[in-house]
Amino acid sequence: MKLKPGVRDFLWMGAGAVVLLLVLLVLQYFRGGLGPAQRLEDKARRTALVERMRLSLSAASEAEKSAVLAVTDEESQTFADQATAATAEVDKALEALKALPAADAAPKGKDLISKFSEAFAEFRRVDRDLLALAVKNTNVKAFALAFGPAAQASKETDAALARFLASHEASPQRTLLLAAAARAAALRLETRLAPHIAEENDQKEDEMEALMAKDDREVRAALDALVARPDLGADPDVASARSSYERFSALRAQILALSRENTNVRSLSISLNQKRKVTVVCQDALSALRREIAAEPDPLVPANPRHLGAEPTPAR
Repeated sequence: MKLKPGVRDFLWMGAGAVVLLLVLLVLQYFRGGLGPAQRLEDKARRTALVERMRLSLSAASEAEKSAVLAVTDEESQTFADQATAATAEVDKALEALKALPAADAAPKGKDLISKFSEAFAEFRRVDRDLLALAVKNTNVKAFALAFGPAAQASKETDAALARFLASHEASPQRTLLLAAAARAAALRLETRLAPHIAEENDQKEDEMEALMAKDDREVRAALDALVARPDLGADPDVASARSSYERFSALRAQILALSRENTNVRSLSISLNQKRKVTVVCQDALSALRREIAAEPDPLVPANPRHLGAEPTPAR
C-alpha cells in the first residue's frame, strides 16, 4: 500500500530543512565564513598585525626611554611624541586584529588577545603619567641652575670674602672668624644642592633643607655682624659678598622648587619599574599569541590524507 505524504509531513520536512540550514549557517559563522584560501589569508593578516604590534610596542618603549633621558625640553617632547605615535600604532593594529574573522581561532587565542588588551591599557596609563613628567625636566633644569648661575654667585661670594680676609689680616680675630665662618657656611650650603636635586625621598629632602637653612642662618649672621661694625659697614668686599649671596639665595629657592617636583627622578623610576614590568607582560602576551596563530592547522592541507585519496602510511 502506497502512502501519500500529508500536509503535516511536508511541514515536518520543511521544519527539518530550516533547522539543517540554521545549523549549517552557525557552523559557517564559527568557521569565519571563509574558504581555505581566505582563511590562510586571514591567518597571515593576524600574524602580520601581531608582529606590527610587537615592533610598535618596542618602538614606543625606546622613544619613552629617550624622552626620560633627554636633557632639553625640545628633545624630551620630540621623543614623547614619537612614543605616543608608536603607542597609537599598537592600538590601531589591536583594533584591526579584533575586527578580523578569527578563522579556526581557539578560545586560547581570544584569551591571549584579552590578556594583552588589559596589559596594554595599563601600559598606556603608565606611559601617560611617565611622559607628562619626563617633558618637564625639572631636575635637569635644577642642575643647570645649580652648576651655572648659582655656582657663579657662590664663587663670587667666596672670592669677595677671600679678598676681605687677605686685606684685613691685621683686624681683630673675631672679625676674621666672622668672615671665615660666612665663607665656610656658604660653601657647605652650595655642596648640598646637587644631592638634593638627585634625591627622590621627600623626608631626606626635608633633612637636607633643614641643614641648608642652618648654613644660611650662619652666613647671614656673620655678614650682618661684619656690616654692623662701624669700620666695616662700607667695606666693598663685604658689600660684594652680601650682594652675590643674595643672588645665590634667590637662585637656591628656584633650584629647590624645581628639585621638589622631581620629574626626571620620578619618570626614571617609573620607567625602570612599572613601565618595564607592564611592557614585559604585553610582549609575552603577543609572543604567546603569535605562537598560537602559528600553531593553527594549515587550511589548505587536509587533516586526513584520505581526503586526497591517499592511503595512510602503515606503521613500521
